[in-house]
Amino acid sequence: MAGIYLHIPFCRKACHYCNFHFSTSLRLKEDLLQALHAEMALRRPEGDGIIFDTIYFGGGTPSLLSPGELGDLLGTIARHYTLADDPEITLEANPDDLEADFLRALRETGINRLSIGIQSFRDEDLLSLNRSHDGRQAEACLRLAREAGFASLNADLIYGIPGLDDEALLENIRKLGEAGVDHVSAYALTVEPRTALDHFVRQGKTAAPEEEQAARQFGLVRSALAEAGFEHYEISNWALPGRLSRHNTSYWQGSPYLGFGPSAHSFDGNARSWNVAHNPRYIESVRLGTPERDVEELRPVDHYNEYVMTRLRTRWGCRPDQVAPEFRQHFLEGIRLAQAKGMVYEADGAYVLTEEGKLFADRVASDLFIA
Repeated sequence: MAGIYLHIPFCRKACHYCNFHFSTSLRLKEDLLQALHAEMALRRPEGDGIIFDTIYFGGGTPSLLSPGELGDLLGTIARHYTLADDPEITLEANPDDLEADFLRALRETGINRLSIGIQSFRDEDLLSLNRSHDGRQAEACLRLAREAGFASLNADLIYGIPGLDDEALLENIRKLGEAGVDHVSAYALTVEPRTALDHFVRQGKTAAPEEEQAARQFGLVRSALAEAGFEHYEISNWALPGRLSRHNTSYWQGSPYLGFGPSAHSFDGNARSWNVAHNPRYIESVRLGTPERDVEELRPVDHYNEYVMTRLRTRWGCRPDQVAPEFRQHFLEGIRLAQAKGMVYEADGAYVLTEEGKLFADRVASDLFIA
């Protein structure tokens, strides 16, 4: 099965840590929505013979769109692409957008899963991150989403925030459990280049996240969610049994997907492409009938490196029989070194990261790469 991703590049505020493509001006919203509809029509041949199992509205903040606008986009998808009988349709959302009437209208569009940017329930954390919501809204939106009939709820959580002590982090996790979320995506606060946080740290206006705190709190997140019955199926993702994110899992398992909107990526099994990360240029190129994007044809070594990078992050791990014969010896030699360091273990023919290995997942993967 394949997935469809739509990038909605608008936000109310610029979170201090975010380096995704977005704009805080809605001036081009109508033009961009028209371009999205047009791009999906123009690229219809890319979906020939494919059944799409998931649709994902990402951003940016897709919940800035109205239910009518989201429903229209879903209608265009249904006209041009073949969908599975029961597709997972996810909307990324901010808590301050999720009022009761809005949520009920969302359910009527066919959206059946929400990924909500909670990040923390503490106002001091949300203020330091420059989030657009407060702790009260974070708690209320989860209750309202359940009342509106959303059975699938992901909550994003950030740990390693300066000033967020261990007890406060565990309280955040406890509140997620009480709210009935079935999926949690938890990330360490990181300083990305050219973000406000990067500027503030360089200027000495804010403390930099500490690696020791992040590593310790990653362990706390793992333990607390395991006690609550969540399965740790990818480095940053936990789900109750049977509630994995179908869309994101397709990325980690190498399935094809189509991405629409500025900066959106696509993968057809042999090549990756990505749209220009510039709203006016994206709109103009679609208007001219030639969406501006770059394409990278993957070489065998690229397929190998991507397999290692994505699958090693998951509970399924890497299997030697899924590595091309010409790279298998290199892979096994690297795996033996990682085993000797206590970073991976063998389980049913697959090599999976140990608990310590999860702290160094990128380093373990890079040691297995072929330049």
